[in-house]
Amino acid sequence: MRPLTSQNIFHSNIKKLFGKSSNDDRITIGEVLRRKGIITEKQLQEALKVQKEKLYTLGKAVRLGQIIVELGYASEEELVKAVNIEYQISVKTLADDIKGLIKDKRGNFVEGLPPPRIPIWLQFFTATMVIIITTIFVMSFFMLNQQKERLYRQTVKIGKVSLNYFSSNAPVPLLEDNILRLNMLIKGATAVEGLVYAIIVDHNQMIQAHTDINKIGKTFEKFTNMEDVKKEQDVTYFNYYSTSGEHILNLNRPVLFKGKNLGQVHVGVSIDFIEKLIHKARLTIVAITFFIILFGSVIAVWLGFHFSRPISNLVIATGEIGSGNYQHKIILARNDELGNLATAFNRMGDELWKNSLMQKSFGKYIGSEVLEMIMANPESPWLKGHRNEATIVFIDIRGFSSYSKLKEPEEIVEGLNEYFEIATQAIQDHGGYVDKFIGDAVLGVFGVPVYHKDHVERGLRAAGDMQKKFTNKRYNGNSLLQSVGIAIHSGIVVSGNIGSQDKMEYTVIGDTVNLTAHLNRLAGPGEIIITKSVYENLKDMITVNPLSPQYIKGKTKPVETFKLLGIKDKRNATIRK
Repeated sequence: MRPLTSQNIFHSNIKKLFGKSSNDDRITIGEVLRRKGIITEKQLQEALKVQKEKLYTLGKAVRLGQIIVELGYASEEELVKAVNIEYQISVKTLADDIKGLIKDKRGNFVEGLPPPRIPIWLQFFTATMVIIITTIFVMSFFMLNQQKERLYRQTVKIGKVSLNYFSSNAPVPLLEDNILRLNMLIKGATAVEGLVYAIIVDHNQMIQAHTDINKIGKTFEKFTNMEDVKKEQDVTYFNYYSTSGEHILNLNRPVLFKGKNLGQVHVGVSIDFIEKLIHKARLTIVAITFFIILFGSVIAVWLGFHFSRPISNLVIATGEIGSGNYQHKIILARNDELGNLATAFNRMGDELWKNSLMQKSFGKYIGSEVLEMIMANPESPWLKGHRNEATIVFIDIRGFSSYSKLKEPEEIVEGLNEYFEIATQAIQDHGGYVDKFIGDAVLGVFGVPVYHKDHVERGLRAAGDMQKKFTNKRYNGNSLLQSVGIAIHSGIVVSGNIGSQDKMEYTVIGDTVNLTAHLNRLAGPGEIIITKSVYENLKDMITVNPLSPQYIKGKTKPVETFKLLGIKDKRNATIRK
């Protein structure tokens, strides 16, 4: 097993970074040459082995085609010709951007998508129209049939009521042959909507009363072409068509007096009247349907574009991301799932962009501070390990073990998160970075990876601001904030990317870090303890109280420490701790 050194780690990260590129080279060059018989599988594997060795020795990937030429397996002209024929491109040398030309030739996957045959807005429109028309048609069919049936029954009922009324009041006038009274009886019959006529005939079939006064005194002519003749008790009714073509329901009932038949009463109800009402209702439904379809069409088209445009934007953005433009943004102000998708997509682009920047340097995520340094100089090999002067700020909570035994887990986590948030923000505000969280402790570093000449002052002011915020926030009920002790020490540290090939992180180690952690035990709640190196660097801007020298295991001499009492601000005023 190879020893874990910064160089090995650096090489392993490069291997991970360029592993995909090597495979891409194999597909682009190696497989093409092997398939065309220019090189053998054994030669291809040997070339890949040499490529891997060069990766370790040079620290960068060498193109597979160049290695094949150097090994004498094929000439550059043969390789160029094979690639041009295979991918229908035009390259002159192996130094050309072969993969870029192949990508341009193939186009990205978005360009390869077929155009939509049926746009979403048209699908919305069609679906909406089908739903509206089908719904209205079905509802109107059943509703109109029910309405027609109800109207028919209601009209028949009105006819029967009128028939019963006339037959009940006609016996006496018929016996008296009182034609005037009989006609007065049926005079208002046609005023009832749907009634066509009312007729009273005597036992000799002579018309004694008629809504048409011209027919009074004439012989009653029996109906012809009668349909659906029905009889309910003493009421007979049937359908027929008048000479004018009107469809009529006739109801008749005998006029009886003490069992003697004095004549008949006839009432005519218009069936066409019912049809006219249904036709009118049908026209109303058609008009309403037209306006609903018009309104639904507008809404359907609007919804179609409302949903299709964001999807089109997402397709375009997917193409941009696929081509490596991770900073492409989708501008979509929506409070729905598509808006959430656009936000998530933009966040994904940001993360891919950050990861791509970091992977170009070493392929591991190690925090925003290091990321900024990589962005400034991504090719720098600074992660191999360095000795730097730095200031270490160690923050810890006094009595946390006792506190955690008395509190619920939810309350502990909530309190710790608030404490970590304040500590982290103060460190970052002064240009430091949080190296790690160790239980309830925080390790802050100033001076690495980004060096600041005033790193000692930055660390001290961060600690001062931190304690002020802890004091202000503790009145909100978080008792942890009043139990924080801080130790500060400045010295030489070793910084770099440390860990295994499976997990590594950028961190600092060394005696300075260990000593700061030991001295933190001296800091009581709300106190800041500093070492002599910090005091000598900032003695003109701080007031302190010397403490007794501390004997630390591993140290041949006692360590001088001081309790910080105040820090002068930029205007030389002293801020008391």
